[in-house]
Amino acid sequence: MTATTADVWLPFPAEEIDGLPENLNYLFWDGGTEYPGNPADCAYYVVPYMKGPEIAQRPLAAMSGVQVVQTLSAGIDHVEPGLGLLPAGVRLCNAKGVHEASTAELTLALILASLRGFPGFVHGQDKEEWRSGFYPALADKSVLIVGYGSIGSAIEDRLAPFECARVARVARSARTTARGPVHTLDDLPALLPEADVVILSTPLNPSTQGLVGADFLAAMPDGALLVNVARGGVVDTKALLSELESGRLRAALDVTDPEPLPQGHPLWHAPNVLITPHVGGSTSAFEPRAKQLLAAQLTRFAAGEPVWNVVTTTG
Repeated sequence: MTATTADVWLPFPAEEIDGLPENLNYLFWDGGTEYPGNPADCAYYVVPYMKGPEIAQRPLAAMSGVQVVQTLSAGIDHVEPGLGLLPAGVRLCNAKGVHEASTAELTLALILASLRGFPGFVHGQDKEEWRSGFYPALADKSVLIVGYGSIGSAIEDRLAPFECARVARVARSARTTARGPVHTLDDLPALLPEADVVILSTPLNPSTQGLVGADFLAAMPDGALLVNVARGGVVDTKALLSELESGRLRAALDVTDPEPLPQGHPLWHAPNVLITPHVGGSTSAFEPRAKQLLAAQLTRFAAGEPVWNVVTTTG
């Protein structure tokens, strides 16, 4: 199959995306029961956004001719378990460049809302109570970013005006950036006791599954704030609940484990926690940026050029 005869499955109608090359056959599929065509004829599969792993992986076993699988999320954990169903040589691409701004915005919103007591103010407004007092500031706090990829870097961009005492960075590999060193996960025991705010923006993979467990949380200082905009599975929910219920730590969570968080789960009503329903990338910025990425990627694909954001290739 050549690119010029290839079917492309899109979660947006093709006519809504400016700049698509004309020599591809575009089919709309956003996770519905019926497929738009024969999965075996699909050469470029764009995974429906935020529809869960079952829908994301459903057509993979039948996609014998697929060449590229493209997520519209930064993470690939909802697709990765199904990669073994694909032929060798399939490129899996993520949506680097689409979600950085929105996720970084939410991260700062969660930090500021948590530190400045916004949840209490909202409850006070509901009860017509004037809850004045002194609250923690982000200024002069030490911040640790665990997961210093493009999203982690975007978060630090937005921290810059807030006069933090220090920003430390952790990623899979050590390196030096214009802002300073990036440490490895092995350095966490030395970094955590100095962190007033710990931000999780790391991918979910075997090295980060359950990374934030009892030992990690115990190393954080009293009163510290944990902010998770990564994946729920990075945090051991039982261990976090123990710290929250003791009153020692605070948390602001855009992602949880389990997710969606079911009714009756104790995390809903744990003290000192602010929960948002996985909306880090779900903003007005998503669609135009996603469509720009798809137009650029498919233009490269149709021309036989290397596509961007390749995370892994099946073997």
